[in-house]
Amino acid sequence: MTEQPDTDAARREAGMRTRREVLGDAHVDRAVANTSEFTAGFQDFITRVAWGDVWQRPELSRRDRSLMTLSITIALRHWEEFALHVRAAKNNGLSDEEIGAVIQHAAVYAGVPAANHAFKVAGPILDELRGNSA
Repeated sequence: MTEQPDTDAARREAGMRTRREVLGDAHVDRAVANTSEFTAGFQDFITRVAWGDVWQRPELSRRDRSLMTLSITIALRHWEEFALHVRAAKNNGLSDEEIGAVIQHAAVYAGVPAANHAFKVAGPILDELRGNSA
């Protein structure tokens, strides 16, 4: 991991780079293209703070952050974010089996219905990423 950026401009630059590496260019390009005057401040905030500060911290790897993000989005039942981060987890080196283990583990702490839905959300994404169509 690199040293944390110390200016807003540096955080914005590091955040955009990390955001693209983790989420993929296509997702980030869509988010940027859909930015309006109304959402511009929020897009800048998440790029600088979430991606340019928190995801840059050296204490956890991107892989570890993906494990945590999957778990948290399952627990909070944020399914669109969960789907996005299933893809990100693959970009960060998690296997299908590890993602499944995260979901199963979440069943104990976040509830079986949440885990059941997480499997339903993750399955088609993992199939698509493997090149399998249902």
